[in-house]
Amino acid sequence: MTESLKATADEGKETTGNATDLTLGVEEELHVVDLKTRELVPRAPDVLDQLDDDHFSAELHRSVVETNTPVSATLDGLRDGIVALRRRAIAVAESLGLGLVAAGTVPLVDLDTLPVTPTSRYRRMLDEYQLLAREQLICGAQVHVGIADRDEAVSVAQRVAPALPVLLALSTSSPFWMGEDSGYASVRSLVWMRWPTAGDSGVVTSAADHDALVADLIASGTITDPKMVYFDVRPSAHLPTVELRVTDACPDVDTVVLLAGLFRGLVLRARDEHRAGAPIERTRPPLHRAAMWRAARSGLEGELLDLPHSPAPVPAAVAVERLVGDLRPYLEELGDWEQVFDLSVQALSRGSSASRQRRALTRRGRISDVVDLLVADTRGGATGIGPEGRTVPAGLTPYAAPGDEAFPGGDVEPAYSGIVQVLSALGSAGLRRREDARDEEQRARGITFSVAGEAATRLFPFDLVPRIVPADDWQQLCTGLVQRVRALDAFVGDVYGDRLVVKDGVIPDWVIDGSPELRPSGALVSRPGVRAQVAGVDLVRDGAGRWCVLEDNLRVPSGIGYAMQNRRLTEAVLPELPFPENLLSVENTPALLKRALLDAASPAAGDDPAVVVLSQGPDDSAWFEHRMLAEEMDVPLVRSTELLVDDGVVHRIQHGKKHRVDVIYLRMGEDSLVHSPGADGMPLGPSLVAALHADTVVLANALGNGIGDDKAVYAYVPKLIEYYLGEKPLLADVPTYLCGIPDQRAEVLDRLDQLVCKPVDGYGGDRIVIGPHATADDLDAVRRQIRTAPHRWVAQEVVDLSTHPVFDGHQLAPRHVDLRAFIFTGRESVVAPAALTRVAPAGSMIVNSSRGGGSKDTWLLG
Repeated sequence: MTESLKATADEGKETTGNATDLTLGVEEELHVVDLKTRELVPRAPDVLDQLDDDHFSAELHRSVVETNTPVSATLDGLRDGIVALRRRAIAVAESLGLGLVAAGTVPLVDLDTLPVTPTSRYRRMLDEYQLLAREQLICGAQVHVGIADRDEAVSVAQRVAPALPVLLALSTSSPFWMGEDSGYASVRSLVWMRWPTAGDSGVVTSAADHDALVADLIASGTITDPKMVYFDVRPSAHLPTVELRVTDACPDVDTVVLLAGLFRGLVLRARDEHRAGAPIERTRPPLHRAAMWRAARSGLEGELLDLPHSPAPVPAAVAVERLVGDLRPYLEELGDWEQVFDLSVQALSRGSSASRQRRALTRRGRISDVVDLLVADTRGGATGIGPEGRTVPAGLTPYAAPGDEAFPGGDVEPAYSGIVQVLSALGSAGLRRREDARDEEQRARGITFSVAGEAATRLFPFDLVPRIVPADDWQQLCTGLVQRVRALDAFVGDVYGDRLVVKDGVIPDWVIDGSPELRPSGALVSRPGVRAQVAGVDLVRDGAGRWCVLEDNLRVPSGIGYAMQNRRLTEAVLPELPFPENLLSVENTPALLKRALLDAASPAAGDDPAVVVLSQGPDDSAWFEHRMLAEEMDVPLVRSTELLVDDGVVHRIQHGKKHRVDVIYLRMGEDSLVHSPGADGMPLGPSLVAALHADTVVLANALGNGIGDDKAVYAYVPKLIEYYLGEKPLLADVPTYLCGIPDQRAEVLDRLDQLVCKPVDGYGGDRIVIGPHATADDLDAVRRQIRTAPHRWVAQEVVDLSTHPVFDGHQLAPRHVDLRAFIFTGRESVVAPAALTRVAPAGSMIVNSSRGGGSKDTWLLG
């Protein structure tokens, strides 16, 4: 129930009669909702107190804020005006824990808590109209087009009436009323039409005739002033404009711009017809009412009456396209044709807001999701709406964290500006809604993991803010990663062979002999070749931006599938993010993995080696990944009970038939493997050992590879690179102290509160003690363990890990991150184009999911 458009009369006056004199303005009514309860609340006065009176005003209900744009000559200028006012109002509202919704209705309403604005005029309306005033919990968008001559304005209002149902259909955003689905796309229209002066004005021939009609309505006592004439289109009661009043408030700014463009085109056509003396083509009132009802009922998802062409219903898209086409000459004259055409195509592609709201409710059955959708859409999608002078809104502001990858020093890193713009435009409520969509996607795809000791699986933790690894960084990392894995693979082969690395004094024998991961089974590989077909290397970036290696994983590195699914989740739930053109696709990763596995096969396998993925089954923490990789490589996923060793050859048993197996991609620990039952019920270990020694099957990765993951061995990797490859190491390591060396042990014990202590066989964050964060009891405990078995412990300098923003449910907050890269080695070594960023919980530096950590989509730039 808009009262005023804050503009001067002179701005709307026509002086030359050109199309460019048809100025534009919009009044938007915005619901005020509580962001926690999602309910409509009477707190518009709190918002308006911090806004200027020139462009913001109160409405009948205290739950509505009205905006009034400056007068504009162009659609772009109008859009800028709408966005600027929404930006200012939203910034104030969010600072108060409130959200603004541009829609015909909001679903969650408590009538008893929603008083009218306490002015004499509104109190009088409440007393007079009772239910109509109490239930006026609706919002519209009114478009003004400058027409100074009131006779022309009256004629224009009569002539544009047949097109109004199409405009209403484009705007429909109010399917819910008082917490329930009304069955209509615009229930606001039904509520609005209850007013005695709403709807079609009937035949009005001139400004004098219009004024006489208004005077008669006032004399009848039905209304008290001209502003209470709520005709669908009317000459403004206080401005030199003609005013469109039929449309719902629209969450999407582009829809408002489209409506304004179409209405201005209609006004230009109508004005030209009036000046040419053309007769008015009238629609019979019952048919016009039927057409308006149909538009309110169906929106863009059903059929419309395409008046005045025919009373027969047509698909909404046909009616929209016909109206746009009919107006093309006038839109071209206005300079609006291309923009209106593009916006109309976009509107038909997206569908109505009413339809999107219903889909939001269907996904989880929660009406609060609908409110979150409306709050997010009102923010403008990816339009960058935020407080004045800032790129992001309150609550999603950049923070100042030393060494942060996205917000160094509190400024937005240029590479992240597009991402931050999208996230900030969505706002906290919008991001929570996207998190709900993320969870649905994960459940649908079975993206879960399990934690030891827990019966139920969890959704794999995934943060919505992607991480960027610049192209130069990634290129250098890839070269260094291949170098490192080649040296480690050579080292493991040497350990289980001639041990030249010990004989030549590169590494002490006690480091190898004292390692818990030195296994006799490692010597079973009789043919020289690659032992670590799949390696995972954990990298960290320090506060200065330097990358270094934190750990090596040559046993059973996991995370490849999760890294791929993280990208797919991002594309599914945040498709509007600005994906860089040089972003590496993750989709070729399974093919690269399969190539490395096929290359591992022994000569006896022939030209078509048979590969299987061996898993413990659903009890394994990474069962989802095992299933996914097997499916995408198009190879069988098996458990030990499906394998049988017969005459020294491994077979897969399926439906009673035997199928030879040449390469086993091992996704279970060595101890579990050798003690698991085979298809004959006997332990698989002994017969599998015989097959390995006979070289009839290859395990990828080979047994005994854990020696390469040993934390004491880690300290010697730079020397191993020089020894085996004759090259200088390309990647830095963290300074490491071996507690098995007396003088280094003494330094460690003296500096326990400054160092990170790790068991040499630990993984997954197990038993790590971070000195600066440890209690006195923790330090005493690790001191006793080091003194008891010094060779089982190492210590490292604390790395000032970089941080990266995560969405914590309310705002962006810094969390420590690392990066697991995957290297596949067959006839050649390649680094997978999918890497897993792992995120530590708040207040922690341990990133493992089993310890409460999460993950991110990692954008590797090529």
